[in-house]
Amino acid sequence: MEVLRVRNPPLAPEETTAPYRWRWLILVVMIAAEIMDLLDASIVNVAGPALEESLGAGSVGLQWVIGGYALTLGAGLVLGGRLGDRYGRRRMFLIGLAAFTACSLLCAIAPTIESLIVFRLLQGTAGAMLLPQGLGLLRENFSGPELTKVFAIFGPVLGLGGIIGPVLGGFLIEGDFFGLGWRSVFLINLPVGLAALIIAAKFVPRKAGDRAVRIDTVGAVLVAASCALLVLPLNQGQEDDWPLWTWLCMSASVIGFALFAVQQRRTAAAGREPLVRAGLLRKSAFTVGLGGIALFFGGLIGTQLVLTLYLQIGRHFTAGDAGLGNLPLAVGTAIGGAVSGAFLADRIGRRVLQIGPLVQLLGTTVLWFELDGLDTASFSIWDIAPGVAVAGIGAGMVIAALFSFILAAVDDDEIGSASGVLSAVQAVGGSIGVAIFGSVFFAQAETGDFTGGFHRALIVQACLLAAFFAITFLLPRKGRPEEEQHGVTPEATTCDSDTKQQLTT
Repeated sequence: MEVLRVRNPPLAPEETTAPYRWRWLILVVMIAAEIMDLLDASIVNVAGPALEESLGAGSVGLQWVIGGYALTLGAGLVLGGRLGDRYGRRRMFLIGLAAFTACSLLCAIAPTIESLIVFRLLQGTAGAMLLPQGLGLLRENFSGPELTKVFAIFGPVLGLGGIIGPVLGGFLIEGDFFGLGWRSVFLINLPVGLAALIIAAKFVPRKAGDRAVRIDTVGAVLVAASCALLVLPLNQGQEDDWPLWTWLCMSASVIGFALFAVQQRRTAAAGREPLVRAGLLRKSAFTVGLGGIALFFGGLIGTQLVLTLYLQIGRHFTAGDAGLGNLPLAVGTAIGGAVSGAFLADRIGRRVLQIGPLVQLLGTTVLWFELDGLDTASFSIWDIAPGVAVAGIGAGMVIAALFSFILAAVDDDEIGSASGVLSAVQAVGGSIGVAIFGSVFFAQAETGDFTGGFHRALIVQACLLAAFFAITFLLPRKGRPEEEQHGVTPEATTCDSDTKQQLTT
């Protein structure tokens, strides 16, 4: 019997890496970090009168307590993502989480309004180091259908966190537990932060950063200054009736972003490491997705603000009751996120991003007619709950799919840049939404027509949703396959399969 000779040695068994056992705890600590950020961005909004009484804070001081956090947060997010590339996302996550928790304690014990403003600025800086690492850690440890499920959970948390903030803030301040008053709105972060810190230190996997990454200092200064010049007037312009300096600052921010783009191209052309990887901006799923993030969160956060203002000012709800009035939106967001992540995103791709805004538009239309038919004498939140809930379902469908779609386009070596830019665009988009929707509402509400102000805000929301719907057609039909996300092309996969077949015959 002739013995066949094998011309090539047999292939070694294909190496497969089992998913990290404790990866779902990464989602837990990231959700905790996001909740802390969202609470601190919104919970202080209801603390104005208490701060004025306790620390003698004037209108300027209150604006800085609220807006200072958003200022340093937005300015530092892109840099925070790149620091995760260099020093490791786990390390920067732990440092950012510890610093954020410590700053929360400092805010709670601040003796003067000036010291509270300083601690809020530091807290925003800590948040800028913390938040991009969470998105990066999720992208490193989840992929494919699991990543979609992750954002089906994570998406509703984004909606719930901003809604729970005013509810919890009003409850804590009105309850005045242990005589702490407004200080309790910062102390609430301590148990959450410490628990998340312990879990993260034990279960988030160690992965060394790349010390070869050089931080583009000039780019970091340019993008931070540009964000600051944009966020500062957006936070204070409405209160000051949009004086000349606000328009000058926003114009300067546009120039700053243009200079940043030029500087980044020159840095890459010179063979140095830019703050934002050039390859990211050549991916339509990422660049179009960023535009979608700005439009979507501008509209979502803006309408949440107007709903709360309408209930507090127009219907004389207390801070706590107005926060509870957002619960239909929260429930709808949770349902939409669950449906999108569990059933739709993997099956129909970008179409879920087109169905979502249509459902939101339906909810906006229902809400419009609900407002028209109100009996002002017997108004309750249930009069507008159906429209708000339907809009929330549409929002949840979008959030769950949008983050997953964008991060699927990112290669492993681009995670830091992508996470920082994504977080920054989300934060700035929210600030722009607050400014636009607040101005639109108050322009009509100053005459006493609060329903008219809400109607105008709904028109703006409908325009943003239509724009978001339109740009979704520029996205790829499906997110990238899992193997391409990790740098393996379909051609390489086919070649490997053919080679294996030849060697085994």
